[in-house]
Amino acid sequence: MLLPRPWSFAWLLAGSMAVLAEAEEAVTPDVKSIPLRTHSLVSPYLDSDMQSRWFDFGGDTIVRADQYIRLASDRPSQSGWVFSRVPLTATNWEIEVEFKISGNGNLYGDGMAMWITQQRAQPGPVFGSVDKFEGLGIFFDTYKNNRPGVVFPYVMAMLGDGNTPYDQGNDGKSNELAGCSARGIRNQAIPTKARLTYFQDKNLVLELQYKSEDTWTPCFEIPEIKLPSVAYLGFSAATGELSDNFDIIKVETKNLYSAVGGTAGQAARKEFSKSKGKSYDPSKLHTGSGWSWFMLKFVFFGLALTGAYVGFTMWRANRRRDRF
Repeated sequence: MLLPRPWSFAWLLAGSMAVLAEAEEAVTPDVKSIPLRTHSLVSPYLDSDMQSRWFDFGGDTIVRADQYIRLASDRPSQSGWVFSRVPLTATNWEIEVEFKISGNGNLYGDGMAMWITQQRAQPGPVFGSVDKFEGLGIFFDTYKNNRPGVVFPYVMAMLGDGNTPYDQGNDGKSNELAGCSARGIRNQAIPTKARLTYFQDKNLVLELQYKSEDTWTPCFEIPEIKLPSVAYLGFSAATGELSDNFDIIKVETKNLYSAVGGTAGQAARKEFSKSKGKSYDPSKLHTGSGWSWFMLKFVFFGLALTGAYVGFTMWRANRRRDRF
C-alpha cells in the first residue's frame, strides 16, 4: 500500500487553503435580468389587427413589419415618433436598441432621439418630440449647427427639468450632461446599436456598437443620476432641409436585479471599472451562488484536511512499525 510522503501533506494543505480563498472571493453580488415585453419591439412590431399592444406610433412614422420602424424618411421636413403605452417602472434596467441611420447624400440631418420622460407621444422641435421635457433625452445628432471642435455625428445626454429648453442653436451645448463623437455611425454595413444601462440613483452608462460587430464602444458614464420613477420609453427623429432615413430595428428592455446580497448597481460599477469602460454584460457576472457555494467549498476543505491528517498519521504509524 502506498502511503503519502510528509511533503504531500503540505501541498494538500496549501491547495485546500487556495480553494478556501477562492470561495471567499466568489461571495460578490450577481446581476440577473428579466425581459420586459411591455417595453420591447421586435419584428413584425404589430399584432394581427395591425396595432401594437404596447406602443403608439405617430407623425411620419412608417412601419415595415418585416424590416423596420422608420421614424423619418430621407426627405425634407419629416418627423415621427414611437412611445410606450405604459410607463417604465423598473428600478434598474437595460435598454438595447438596434437602429440604422442611412441616406444617399453627403449632407444630411437632423437626427434621432431616445427618451425616458414623463411626457409621451407629443410631437415637437427636439428631434421630432416635445421641448421642455422632464426626464432623459439621448440625442443622436447628425448635423452640426454650432459646436466648434466637436466631431459629428455626436451623441449626448440631457436631463430635462420640465422648464429648460433644448439649446438647438448650439446643438445642446448648454444642456449636455455627457456625450461622445460617433463618426462612422451612419451608413454602416454592420448592425448599429446603443445600450443604455441605469441603476437607480447610482449611474447611467451608454455604450455604442458601430465600429465592428460585437464590439461595444463606451460613450459615457454618469454617476449619481436620478431619473423620474415613472417615465415612458420612446424614440423620435426629424429631418429639416437636409435628411436621412432613421430606422428602429429592434428594442430589447430588461429589468436588472441582484440575485444575492448587495445591490445590482454595486456589481455593475465593479464590472464596468474592471473592464475600463468595456461592455458590461449581466450574464457574465457570476458569483458561485453566494453563501451556499462558500459553505460547500468550506466542507470540501475540511474533508481534504481531515484526509491529509489521517493519511499522515497512518504513514507515521507504519514507519514506526517498520523500525521494529
